[in-house]
Amino acid sequence: MSADIFTGICDKKEVGNLNTTVRAKRGPKLPVVLAVDEVKRLFEQMTGTNRLIAELLYGAGLRLMELARLRIKDIDFDANIIFVRSGKGDKDRSTMLPSAVKDRLQEHLGRVKSLHEQDIAAGHGSVYLPDALDRKYPNAAKEWAWQYVFPSAKLSVDPRSGIVRRHHISDTAIQTAVKNAVRKTGIAKHATVHTLRHSFATHLLMSGVNIREIQALLGHKNVEATMIYTHCVI
Repeated sequence: MSADIFTGICDKKEVGNLNTTVRAKRGPKLPVVLAVDEVKRLFEQMTGTNRLIAELLYGAGLRLMELARLRIKDIDFDANIIFVRSGKGDKDRSTMLPSAVKDRLQEHLGRVKSLHEQDIAAGHGSVYLPDALDRKYPNAAKEWAWQYVFPSAKLSVDPRSGIVRRHHISDTAIQTAVKNAVRKTGIAKHATVHTLRHSFATHLLMSGVNIREIQALLGHKNVEATMIYTHCVI
């Protein structure tokens, strides 16, 4: 059959309405994971609070906003546990507090406490409380236990209440710090803040940790979501 005849046949065929056509689903995408050595190189390009944040994101498998919203009361230094409140799906969970950061985290909190005391002396020092707890416990907003682990460098006006408060560190600041560190290392991977969480899960799996334990640490609803990391292990 000639090309002209074939074209003619195709021209006469009615395709019809394609709006209800079932489209093929795209397969799952594998997460970007850093090797252990690459994680070390990344940390070496960071200093101070930014490095502490990156090490916590990796060492505890935290999501970006889970770390930003951490409060003093959520860290148990004696039990080496971090409690994640109202994580994805509005669920609470616990994860590990990496021993490598404990001393520096306590030193950091000493500086945060001094900052909080300065805010109190200046007539501020209150923090946003979730679920209308500020009405139930009027004094809790200024209590040390409710303050953010990583507060903002500046006070700001809360648009919801008009109260001058110190909010938590911005997600953009964390993303920028990690992005700059990745660029300095020269690692040829599209690594982001969330890559540290992916690397945490993959390295645990490589170390022989049970997939169900990793699921609990990550806060995945179904183990199928955690199983994606089995494809990242070589």
